Amino acid sequence: MSLEPSTGTTIAHVLDEALPYIRRFQGKTLIIKYGGNAMVDERLKESFARDIVLMKLVGMNPVVVHGGGPQIGSVLAQIGKESHFVEGMRVTDRETMDVVEMVLGGLVNKEIVNLINRHGGRAVGLTGKDGDLIHARKLTFTRNSPELNTPEIIDIGHVGEVASIDASVVDMLVHGDFIPIIAPIGVGDDGQSYNINADLVAGKVAETLRAEKLMLLTNTPGVLDGNNGLLTGLKSQQVQDLIDDGTIHGGMLPKVRCALDAVNAGVATAHIIDGRVEHAVLLEIFTDQGVGTLIRG
Repeated sequence: MSLEPSTGTTIAHVLDEALPYIRRFQGKTLIIKYGGNAMVDERLKESFARDIVLMKLVGMNPVVVHGGGPQIGSVLAQIGKESHFVEGMRVTDRETMDVVEMVLGGLVNKEIVNLINRHGGRAVGLTGKDGDLIHARKLTFTRNSPELNTPEIIDIGHVGEVASIDASVVDMLVHGDFIPIIAPIGVGDDGQSYNINADLVAGKVAETLRAEKLMLLTNTPGVLDGNNGLLTGLKSQQVQDLIDDGTIHGGMLPKVRCALDAVNAGVATAHIIDGRVEHAVLLEIFTDQGVGTLIRG
């Protein structure tokens, strides 16, 4: 099959633009938090898997941390258990935690592993329990109420935060030419399992591995200014100023803070990218324009 000259020129230009990035990131570790539309749209799932496999084939070391909130909610509904949230966090009793482990550590994790392997990768699924990877502590949640003199302490169950990361098992897999796929479940000193926000886990894994990049897939174009324009390249102080003046707020705030913590802890760059775009990961890494917001220290 022959190519039209214009098509051939476009392909050559794309490869030429990608080459310096391939050289720059060869042998580097990149942490990708996978979630949102990219996890449920079949077309986007396929493109994400191909992106991860290609990254590994050209010498990069991708590590995937995934979420799965909608999938958890769907399974809970199937068994007749209603989902409850407190300020965006799922109230997780023991029965709900069992479902979380089954969905995140089983159904979702193995689907991603299988998808990447079908496209030629060598993926291995993990939870924070494997290799003592994620040490968790119970998340303490307080809420100020005008009727009360002191903040109200709310118990939301088996919801945790990262106490520490022992990434030796991840490092071993990466250097064994595997692609680690991590479900954000940690274990506490009490032996209990805890559900942890996937963005936070991705950020802490990136910090521990001294990753070159942390990439957070979202359902938005990236960080927006007051006129809904995309902000592409930001220094950490600029990000803090946007938080302080309220430009960055709501659901974007935790993601941005996670990215900010990572770059302040030594990760070279953090990216908040639009997971609704096909091949978003490759476009962000291999092109000059990218598809989201880059944050650096």
